[in-house]
Amino acid sequence: MNNTRNIAVIAHVDHGKTTLIDALLKQTHVFRDNQKEMSREQILDSNDLERERGITIMAKNCAILYKGTKINIIDTPGHADFSGEVERTLGMAEGALLIVDAQEGPMPQTRFVLKKAFELNLKIIVLINKIDKKYARVPITITRLSDLFLDLATTEDQIDFPTLYSVAKCGSVFTHLPKNASQTNTVQPLLETILSHIPAPKMEINKPFKMLVSSLDYDNHLGKIAIGKIYQGQLSLNQQLYIIPNGQSFPVENIFTYNGLDRQPVSTAMAGDIVAIAGSSTVAIGCTIAGNKQEISLPAPIVEPPTLQITIAANTSPFSGHEGLFSTSRQLEERLTRELENNIGLKLEKLDKGRFKVSGRGELHLSILLETMRRQGYEMEIGKPEVIVKRIDNILHEPMEEVNIIVPNQYIGIINQEFGKRQSQLVKMEPISDQETEFIFDLPTRALIGLRSLLLTLTKGTIVLSSQIINYQPLKAKLPKLRKGVIIAAVAGKVTEYGLKNLKGRGISLVKPGDEVYQGMVVGQNAKDDDIEVNVAKEKHLTNHRSKSHDGIAKLASDIEMSLEQSIDFLEKDELLEITPKSLRLRKRYLTGVDRRRALSQSERV
Repeated sequence: MNNTRNIAVIAHVDHGKTTLIDALLKQTHVFRDNQKEMSREQILDSNDLERERGITIMAKNCAILYKGTKINIIDTPGHADFSGEVERTLGMAEGALLIVDAQEGPMPQTRFVLKKAFELNLKIIVLINKIDKKYARVPITITRLSDLFLDLATTEDQIDFPTLYSVAKCGSVFTHLPKNASQTNTVQPLLETILSHIPAPKMEINKPFKMLVSSLDYDNHLGKIAIGKIYQGQLSLNQQLYIIPNGQSFPVENIFTYNGLDRQPVSTAMAGDIVAIAGSSTVAIGCTIAGNKQEISLPAPIVEPPTLQITIAANTSPFSGHEGLFSTSRQLEERLTRELENNIGLKLEKLDKGRFKVSGRGELHLSILLETMRRQGYEMEIGKPEVIVKRIDNILHEPMEEVNIIVPNQYIGIINQEFGKRQSQLVKMEPISDQETEFIFDLPTRALIGLRSLLLTLTKGTIVLSSQIINYQPLKAKLPKLRKGVIIAAVAGKVTEYGLKNLKGRGISLVKPGDEVYQGMVVGQNAKDDDIEVNVAKEKHLTNHRSKSHDGIAKLASDIEMSLEQSIDFLEKDELLEITPKSLRLRKRYLTGVDRRRALSQSERV
């Protein structure tokens, strides 16, 4: 085991983790020169959603070989919504590579992942990436990092860390800040630092076998596969193991270790190895597998509680069952229950009438789940996301978040205006270059719902926004309604050009000619605060002077085509989002005007 190193790569989102791992895999000759991976980016991000969005969602394992030493690499997500992936996998490593953007410096998620690494007493290597950026602030970044380490460290050893510099997209790492960042293209300084600074795993091979399950995978032929680092002892094929604490036993049918991106079968493994074991269908993340059923469980990873919840139910719209393969509440329950096996940051509660309350770490966490289910053929309806409040000393408390923003100077007014509407408190406002300004706000989590998408639109995609929950505070006053009213389809039918032109005279359209709509479906956003009904299926009456119904009207397109996240953000409490593999439809909870007025009257009486 002296020839093994286990290291996790941790960072804030978009600071260059996956890009650097690409360089490590390519430069250590994991692939042949003619393999397609040599020309690819985001090699580890094999999931379609990961590649589309350019983010890591699931933690992954790979291994490289350098100077006879096997380096097991754990790639972790950088987005705060997927912190559960960081929490469950860090325990497999003895060290961590902390990557920080030279311009942005330490961000909220940087603090979170570093704190988790310190709790596990991991050895840290700091890599300041993107030093070639025009507005890179390396000295300031180093100072802020030093302050962060002093703030979080619990021992003197933790503030002793090597610092390297890199341009990950070029595969360049330096021991000292270079004058010319393009003068070399090698990650060798990083590999040497890993060998010298990260300790080898402990070799407690004479004790009974024990392993904590950190991840699960599934194979069509092998079934469920448990992944983790062997804490102590040795493992061999056909060995009888026990799941602690329930005492269930199973024989080891297959043992795999990591080689590059692949798992290779082995007959034995020992303490310190990261292995994948097949043989049990009941094993779960956080449980201990041992060679003796009398063994004490290893500490399971501590996962931060969810902050946001949505209600999911079978689709009840008039179009229910038309576009999905799985549309019943039983099928939804089976799928959501399976999700809990791997997604430990998620919580599920069964409600009445076939509804389910799903709790997660944020909007992105929940929307990725919904998008994944949608692509797998499920259809459902969801309500407006709600923040999870806690009762502390008999007083309701809500989560508060620290929001860090970097934005071009021309959008400073927009930032101040939008945050001023949302009960926010300005903590810091500081220019970081001639072109950009950094803001830090504290505000309630519920005020953040929908804000990210809005700011990306208002700043033309130039904003860098991240947030982290910092504490819980007594529930503040109700937020003002920030959205205008909606335009509702008065009757069912197919959208016509004439009907759509009538809608566009009142607001913004969400549909186009030819779309099928039903009564109560939201087809646009009103220019005023109230909701109105419009017949978008209305045909223009023909006369002797007009022989064609379109009468020269140009083909009209919808003004907005909203993504899943934008649709979720758009919702109000009296609305639902219908999600199918082919469509996203906003609708009122009660489809007829009579039912809506009756529900409103009842709520006012209550």
